[in-house]
Amino acid sequence: MRTNRNILIIIQNLTVPIDRRVWQEATSLRRHGFGVAIVCPKMGAYTKAYERLEDVDIYRYPLIYEADKSMVGFFVEFVYCWLATLWLALKAYAHRPFHAIHACNPPDTFFALALLFRPLGVKFVFDHHDLCPELTLAKGHARTSLAYRAMLMLERMTLRSADAVIAVNESHRAIEMARGGVPDARITVVRSGPRRGWADVSSHHPELKRCFQHMVVYLGTMGEQDGVDHLLRAIQTYRTIAPDDTLFVFVGGGPDQPHMKALASQLGLDAVVHFTGRIPDEELCTYLSTADIGVDPDPITEFNNLCTMNKIIEFMAFGLPVVAFDLMEHRRSAAAAAAYISGNDDAAMGRAIRELILDKGKREIMSQFARQRFREVLAWENAEQRLIAAYEQLFHRGLTTFVSSGAQEYPSTDQSGA
Repeated sequence: MRTNRNILIIIQNLTVPIDRRVWQEATSLRRHGFGVAIVCPKMGAYTKAYERLEDVDIYRYPLIYEADKSMVGFFVEFVYCWLATLWLALKAYAHRPFHAIHACNPPDTFFALALLFRPLGVKFVFDHHDLCPELTLAKGHARTSLAYRAMLMLERMTLRSADAVIAVNESHRAIEMARGGVPDARITVVRSGPRRGWADVSSHHPELKRCFQHMVVYLGTMGEQDGVDHLLRAIQTYRTIAPDDTLFVFVGGGPDQPHMKALASQLGLDAVVHFTGRIPDEELCTYLSTADIGVDPDPITEFNNLCTMNKIIEFMAFGLPVVAFDLMEHRRSAAAAAAYISGNDDAAMGRAIRELILDKGKREIMSQFARQRFREVLAWENAEQRLIAAYEQLFHRGLTTFVSSGAQEYPSTDQSGA
């Protein structure tokens, strides 16, 4: 135990412990001697207004309004969540005064809440999960739109008011420096990924294949920008070149899941696809242990190109070869563990899946590489060291020696065009 400093973590778009990254950050900080509290919404089975898990205080507010796709809807949701978060932050401070607010985005609005606590000596740490301006573009808004310009303004204000910034990858770090004017010394890259031991609980369950010879798995939230429709069209192509010997499993929920199930039926894929919905970690591990290939169909967009997709790292933890569209951060994560498809070509993705299914030797080489890269580079233990060092420097040594990302974070990916 090295410090008695307390940290308040704020997250709006998920709850804990469902959000793996935030929960790992919280428990890692707690294990290293920091006091930790979290403010988040109630979701799913996690409906307690207050509970203490693994020595972390969790304060939750009811999510009484969820935005539709209109800007007015998002504005109403953000205002409500901001006020609910402020109220619970005040309760948390009264219970145990905190010395830093660690705000995760989206949205990029909690800098204003942190400023209210600054006169009390509370520092502001911005955990930059998503590029909100690029996400706005991905949802169909133009660069000239009010929505895009507002997101740029909020991002800039957030970055410039932060005492320290945590980036999820090198692309985010570059934007924080170029667009937000954040000095490199105030940025730490803390990648997302499960702990090394997460995949050690794996166990093969052939019955999950439902009498099919092969199984391909998709994992993650199903939203309009996640490309599940691309994968469904790729499966159409797959069935034109192969017998029905492969089951495609879609693990996860999300706002577009009902639409994707309907699209699968429209495309005549009901016989070869299975939607599990959200499932517990134990069940997820059995699917990842049993599958032959993992697919990430996130299409090539300006937003996706700069994002690290957690599903790829989770596939690699279980040694699953990956098929994905050719995105920069995909290559930085997976390197030679993935086969990359150019140009959002759904038919090419279908063909690539089939080629990899038939080439067992290549899959074994990719699997071995994936497991090794996960353990040596992508597992949470590697990121955890950087997170703890960043906080110790923030509290004890100032920002002049803040941990920077370092070029060694990503080894060469010249071999990654598998």
